Amino acid sequence: MPDLFDKCYNFTKAKEVQEMGYYPYFMPIASGPSAEVWIGDKQLIMIGSNNYLGLTQDPRIKKAAIEAVEKYGSGCTGSRFLNGTLPLHVELEEKLAEFMQREAALVFSTGFQTNLGTISTVVGKDDIIFADRNNHASIVDGCRLSFGRVVKFKHNDMRDLERLLKASKDRGKLIVADGVFSMEGNLIKLPRLVELAQEFGARVMIDEAHSIGVFGEHGRGTAEHFGLEDKVDIVMGTFSKSFASLGGFIAAEAPVIDYIKHHARALIFSASMPPAAVASVIAALEIIQKEPERREKLWQNVRKMKAAFDELGFDTCGSESPVIPIVVGEMMDTFVFWKKLFDHGVYTNPAVPPAVPQGRSLIRTSYMATHTEEELNKVLDVFEKLGKEFGLI
Repeated sequence: MPDLFDKCYNFTKAKEVQEMGYYPYFMPIASGPSAEVWIGDKQLIMIGSNNYLGLTQDPRIKKAAIEAVEKYGSGCTGSRFLNGTLPLHVELEEKLAEFMQREAALVFSTGFQTNLGTISTVVGKDDIIFADRNNHASIVDGCRLSFGRVVKFKHNDMRDLERLLKASKDRGKLIVADGVFSMEGNLIKLPRLVELAQEFGARVMIDEAHSIGVFGEHGRGTAEHFGLEDKVDIVMGTFSKSFASLGGFIAAEAPVIDYIKHHARALIFSASMPPAAVASVIAALEIIQKEPERREKLWQNVRKMKAAFDELGFDTCGSESPVIPIVVGEMMDTFVFWKKLFDHGVYTNPAVPPAVPQGRSLIRTSYMATHTEEELNKVLDVFEKLGKEFGLI
């Protein structure tokens, strides 16, 4: 008889890579997230974090978290729907709605749950979702959980999206895509996407996880960057990146938020964000609004690294963001490249199938406002040396 656990017993890939000494995952980091981290007794330059504005160690954010714990305790012990709403949650939602220039906002316990709960709630059995093929896993799973039909269009291919929209029947339509794609670092072609949405009567949802705090004059993301905020119906964001905490939110028209608030299973049946996390986000939001120089410093670092990698001859996938991938090619070559970077004191993230296409495994690098010139120059020196060794440049 087949055993349910056969798939577990037959899974050996991770163990094989571990035995070879190239396993890069679940590595305990002994220090707080910063431009430099400690793993065991080794200090490394961190270019594998989404801490874009470098706020995780900001004393103002730490102070806000400590004060919230002292006042409200360590957790809420319930869902937002019942006993898990604090004045802090309401305050954060009001401030997010104001910041994003929307009628209302709603916070979830994680960014993953935000996409899961929102998409599966607003899309019903008579509706269609048009989703970019390279969307984040949380969007993919939100689409799967919905009762609507899911149609995928080729990555950032607006002609393919137009073809699929033309073939769709008279049903409710949602176009959903990342603002910044987390592996490639490129932006959704939002201007054409919203034109198609208007032409075919579709609503638009953009995941701004990697763009809030980074793009736009005020840091509101790719919709602000393109001047199209009034053409995007639902904006999603996370707190685990520029906001230096944990959780996620959506912002939209008040009736849409109210509907999701009363129907999203990922919200109603999940414990709410703990007080420390909420207070941290409130403090981070204030800093993002008052200190645009952080965003300017981040972009100074990003421009330096992108120009240097391109000049050296690396394949950076046309990145347009603080996420700059370095394509290596085959999976095992990528693991070896990662290990040599690690040995040289540079922490990165290897991305292999199914996160990326076969033969396009890559080293995902990302940058912070708090990286120094000295740190970035060291990173470039190591990449240049290894790029030549691996025949990538």
